[in-house]
Amino acid sequence: MSEGCETLVDADAIPEGLRSREQWVCWRVKERDGKDTKVPVIPGDGDFASATDAETWRSFGTAVQYAGTREADGVGFVFTEEDSFVGVDLDDCRDPDTGLPDEDAQDIVVTLESFTEVSPSGTGFHVILQGELPGDRSRKGSVEMYETARFFTMTGDRVEGTPATVKQRQDALEEVYEAYLAPETDTTTSSESTNASPGDDAGGSKTEVTESGGDVDLSDEELLERAQNASNGEKFERLWRGSTAGYESQSEADMALCCLLAFWTGGDRARMDELFRRSGLIREKWDEVHYADGSTYGEKTIERAISSTSEFYEPDSYTGMEASTVDSGSAEVTDSNSQAGRSDAHLAERNRLLSERIDELETKLEEKENRIKELEKNVEKFRTPNE
Repeated sequence: MSEGCETLVDADAIPEGLRSREQWVCWRVKERDGKDTKVPVIPGDGDFASATDAETWRSFGTAVQYAGTREADGVGFVFTEEDSFVGVDLDDCRDPDTGLPDEDAQDIVVTLESFTEVSPSGTGFHVILQGELPGDRSRKGSVEMYETARFFTMTGDRVEGTPATVKQRQDALEEVYEAYLAPETDTTTSSESTNASPGDDAGGSKTEVTESGGDVDLSDEELLERAQNASNGEKFERLWRGSTAGYESQSEADMALCCLLAFWTGGDRARMDELFRRSGLIREKWDEVHYADGSTYGEKTIERAISSTSEFYEPDSYTGMEASTVDSGSAEVTDSNSQAGRSDAHLAERNRLLSERIDELETKLEEKENRIKELEKNVEKFRTPNE
């Protein structure tokens, strides 16, 4: 841990527009799943803080003072819906020895032209500006953008040549978002796609799927539409609306929805969190710290959902009509239609397996709940004197 607040943050270099707001926390490094994670803590008492609970935030001065006691590893600024600040996080893009950025990072920093600092690791940058994110995506590759419910570790180690203040840069933000975060569109036109009827998924969004933790390159609305139209879409839609019907507790419903989101997002933790916050199941408990390692209820639910999901969304490339639009009475079906049919059948089978896995998990949760109730009854009998 650093020896003194002056090594944790250059207080004078932090823009006044940020310093004047009581949206500051401290942070400590905690190991989770074998990786170091920066956990927010309350300046002053060291209890766990939350990026969605204003009661755990303090003034900049209080945060710096507490970090200076070496009870924390640094200070952080919380982004909220009440302010116009946007944070752009660029990871693994700076040579810590030479200070030189890679090509993409340099392009982003120059384009945004607002307060930019070196991250605590020395291998990345934080750009703070004023504006509004133009879309639902917040992460792609090593580029992340947030405007609410997140905190940035702050160093005040300003990058030479960048503004010392936070600038209003909406146009530049939209330009960078479009170039680095917006979903890619496959504009290739084939002879099959020219025969597609309105509503066909021909020449549509290009989808990249990797193993757990990778990007499913669909917009949130496209992803939700596919989830709702899948073979288990009715269950997804009920959970998405916030219905807990059929579940012993909301926690079980939370887990069921997270398992579905794990499948559709390719196990992308950050995107699962963002989507869950849009669902009808979101509640204050999601951001409450429930575990000794500092994990929140939401973080642990996502972690368990991913670990219990063995299949992830892996669509084939659709070129031509979707299987649902094929005329079953037609004497001739094109190769592209056959391919779409096979793809749709493949996806339906994956959804069926996922649904079975969720049902299995729900049964296990129910059995666990019953065991707990039985134990509680036994404890109560033990406490009650025999008459």
